[in-house]
Parts: sequence; C-alpha cells; structure tokens
Amino acid sequence: MSIEATQSVPSSDVSSLPPKVKHLPWRQAVADYQTPDLRLSLWQMLNSIAPYFILWYLAYRSLEVSYVLTLVIAFFAAWFAFRSFIIFHDCGHGSFFKSRKANDFVGVLLGIMLFTPYYAWRHSHAVHHATSGDLDRRGVGDIWTLTYDEYQKLPRWKKIAYRIYRNPFFIFIIGPTFDFVLLQRLPYVNVSSKAREKNSVTWTNLALLGIFLVMGFTIGFKEYILVQLPIIAIASSLGVWFFYIQHQYENVYWERHEEWDYATAALYGSSFYKLPRILQWLSGNIGFHHIHHLSPRIPNYKLEECHYSSPIFQEVEPLTLLTSLKSARVRLWDEDRHKMIGYYRPHDEEVEDEA
Repeated sequence: MSIEATQSVPSSDVSSLPPKVKHLPWRQAVADYQTPDLRLSLWQMLNSIAPYFILWYLAYRSLEVSYVLTLVIAFFAAWFAFRSFIIFHDCGHGSFFKSRKANDFVGVLLGIMLFTPYYAWRHSHAVHHATSGDLDRRGVGDIWTLTYDEYQKLPRWKKIAYRIYRNPFFIFIIGPTFDFVLLQRLPYVNVSSKAREKNSVTWTNLALLGIFLVMGFTIGFKEYILVQLPIIAIASSLGVWFFYIQHQYENVYWERHEEWDYATAALYGSSFYKLPRILQWLSGNIGFHHIHHLSPRIPNYKLEECHYSSPIFQEVEPLTLLTSLKSARVRLWDEDRHKMIGYYRPHDEEVEDEA
C-alpha cells in the first residue's frame, strides 16, 4: 500500500516529511493483536525474571573469585533486568494480562525489583504516549529536546547545560544511573499530584530500604552494593539507549500541536529498530516501537507478528544497529527541514561541535 505525503512544504524538503496515516485502516490492522495470552505472559515472566535472580546469585558468589567476573555476570543480569522492565512496561499499559489487578500486582513487584515506582512511572509514561512528537507538549516522560531556534535564544549557561545533558557520556552513562538510583526516589520529581502516584514512590523506597537492610545483614552491605549497583547501572543505560533511539533519529516526526496527528506520530515518530534475533529477544521486541505507540494494548510478544501482518507498517524504514549509532549525534529539531540535526545547520560555516 503506497502512502504519499500530504503536507505543503518546499519541494526540497518533501522527502523529509512523514506521510499522514490517520485515514488508513491501522485500527483494523492492530485489533487482532491486542489480547494478552496468559500462557505466553507467564512463560515470559519465567524466562526473564528467573534468569535475572539466578545471575544475580552467581554474580554474588563470583565475588569470591574475581570482581571482573562479577561485572561480566552483572552485564548479562542487566539484560534480563531490561527484559523484565519490558514486562513492567506492558503491565503499565494494561497489556500483559487481561486482568487490571494482575497487571498492577506484577507491575508493583517488578517496580521494586527494578528501582522504579510503578504508579508514578505509569503516569509519566502515559503522558509520553499522549504527547510524543508534539512540539507544544514536550517535557514529561521524554528526552529534553529543543528546536534549533529555541536553542539559539538560550542564555549561554543554559546552552552549556543542554550540551552537557545531550552529551553521550552523560545521557547514556551517568544520567541513567543517577535517574534510577536517586531521582526515582524523590516523590516531588513526579509530575502527578495524585496521592497514588506520590505514595507509589514512598512505598517503593520503603521496600528498597527493607531489601537493602535484609541483604546487608545477610550477605553484607558492601557485597550487595558491589553486585546490585553495576546491574542497575548497565540495565538503566540499556533502557535509556533504547528509549532514546525510539524517538531521537534524523527523520523522526515532530509537529506543532495544531498539525500533530497521533497515528503519524506513532508510525513515524517511533522507530522500527531492526535488531539481531538475540537482541530482539532480550529487549522484549521493543524495537517494534512504532507498533507499540500505535497500539499500547498489544503485548510485546505480539508486536513482531502485528508488524509483518499489514503492508501499512512496511512503509516504515528500519533503523539497524549500525545506522542507529548516527542518532547519538542528533541534538536539535530543525523545523524548517523537518529533521533532527546537530548544533549547526548544514549551511552554517562553523564546523559542528559534537560535544
């Protein structure tokens, strides 16, 4: 099925614009995949959560051998923590089980395991889904992104702050650990004023404190930190990279609110990250993010089947491991060219600074 761009722009920029898809039969295309399968959900819990705890224990025992070995095991444990986060994520959308109570129960428990307050995260993530790609509704549950013109108007100190934030070392290494270990512990960081979201942070913190004390008085505080910290650091970096690559790439979709379209933002503002099979499995199929944003009710284990079921979705150009690395260089949204760029437009005489 061919889809053509409908927006009026200079001819040189037409190729960079995504097509409008709101009139296409995408609702019918996703409808058959929105029902969870209890057997598949339970199997995914088993092959995600159990390996995490097994590897956690092996990492602890490896402290007696070599901390290098501990870090190697922690790396693999982090991947299963990330895979478990996809289950947590689906529970937040109410898509992992048919029962809302089951979704919330598993989500709360996994939130403790993953240092993430379930109800607080669910709220901010719901806002992200409702506003993704909307230039006039940025700021909740997303990556700090400015337009080229907005950046030029910033005072010098704020330009420096933005450059630090967007620096790959900060955004993928330092920032994720800081977020999941510290920021997620603060009730007032959450944008919701509802008691349930605020209390979610408090109760998660108390549960984590209890785990820290129990583990500290059994295996030792130092040993617990030496195992848990690298796991949460690696897992959070993986999570932030995937979240970044899902919405930060050259030909992503951004539009002002009056022109913003949900379906177009889903298909062309969320990437199709085509990964090798093992990484696709470890990441819980979240690379099919365009399908997920189109219908968050689809459980992760049905995203691939949905993607290949309809020619509508074949129009989406995939990102690969290699091409996705280029996305680490994008910084600003250029409203004139309808694409993400660095800190300078192509016609600028200055050499682009990738700091």
